[in-house]
Amino acid sequence: MNEIPPVREAAERTPAVSFTELNARRLGPFRRYFRKHPRAMDAAVVLVFVLFSFPGALFLIIDSDNWLGLPGVVLASAALAFRRDRPLLVLAFVSVLDVPVSVLTEGGGSSGIATMFALYTVAAIYPLRTALVAAAAAIVFSVSTLFLLPSSAFDGAPGVMWLLSGFIVMFLAVAVGVGVTVRRDREHESELREWATRNAELASAGERNRIAREMHDVVAHSLTVMVALSDGAAVVMKRDPGRAAAVLRELSGTGRTAIADMRRVLGVLRAEAPSESLAPLPASSSLAQLLDGFRAAGLPLRVTTSGPGLPDDPAFQLTVYRILQESLTNVLRYGKGVTLVDISIARTGDAVSLRVADDGRGAMGPAVSLGSGQGIAGMRERAAIYAGSVECGARPSGGWIVEVQLTAPGTDGGPGTQRGKEKDDRAAQHTGHAHQGSAR
Repeated sequence: MNEIPPVREAAERTPAVSFTELNARRLGPFRRYFRKHPRAMDAAVVLVFVLFSFPGALFLIIDSDNWLGLPGVVLASAALAFRRDRPLLVLAFVSVLDVPVSVLTEGGGSSGIATMFALYTVAAIYPLRTALVAAAAAIVFSVSTLFLLPSSAFDGAPGVMWLLSGFIVMFLAVAVGVGVTVRRDREHESELREWATRNAELASAGERNRIAREMHDVVAHSLTVMVALSDGAAVVMKRDPGRAAAVLRELSGTGRTAIADMRRVLGVLRAEAPSESLAPLPASSSLAQLLDGFRAAGLPLRVTTSGPGLPDDPAFQLTVYRILQESLTNVLRYGKGVTLVDISIARTGDAVSLRVADDGRGAMGPAVSLGSGQGIAGMRERAAIYAGSVECGARPSGGWIVEVQLTAPGTDGGPGTQRGKEKDDRAAQHTGHAHQGSAR
């Protein structure tokens, strides 16, 4: 069985879960909390710095009675509290602060961890070029501090200074790498959020267009038929009261059907609507009722079918139903002097063709549309879902013709053929407005 591309599914798909909720699940509880409370994250950074730096300053006080390391811890902690607001300024401050603290404590105290946190923040906020320049400056200050220390600090191990320099470069490079990765992840997340927002907007617009198309088909058809029936009842009221009563009953039935169809269309807007209310509107099983309604409104129809019946797909049947409904509504609305409307429905394999042609007479000319002007566009949108096309225009001999080609979702009709009946209602005449190409 052949299957058309899932255009219809894509057109009607709406996001079930927002991107924000999905991203929140991915982050986990702790990252989600700190994402919502950035100041709590700043406090955690300051706390981690104090836990790593304060013991060294305290040991320096106890061992050599040198209190100069403690002010460095306090000043660096205070600076880190503002790392999110002034990242470059904080990085510059803690980088410069590391020089006097290290020199005055003879290498016993340092604000190097604060430099790592500040450099990470810069890399997470600013572009890569800015982060690399900032990292180079921080490395210069941190490494140069080692050369300013007294030579006695490295007595017996002259290679330690170069080893420490390598560690400083490595840790600051790691800080830059982590910050750049976080920044790129955030940018990617922002792009995904924007994509999800656009996708939701497109899905919402597609759903609104679908509902508007259904409302147009229901309202335009029903009102046109009801106007024709009411005009006919007014004409035969005095001559044939029985016939007028039958027309009025048909008018009432058309109105009730329109109300039921509108309720089913609007049911998709209610989240609490039961599943059966979301089923497609009447299709192939109602084609006979649709044609009988147009006959009652005064259209002389001749219907010819060939090939297997329409596939059981309700959505495909609804497409054929709506296209036929719109075509006949246009004939009823604009046709002048119509003596025959020829309808042909043929199926060959998975190809389904629909043809509606009338023999109306009268001049063709521009006129203001009596409807919304979206009828033909709606038919083409429906046909496009099934890789089809709609061609329509004036006939050289007079009248209007609509030719539709569709691709059925599956070939389930078997090899046999089915010939339909032909009904010729030439005796009925309908007087209406002239065909209007632009109006249709």
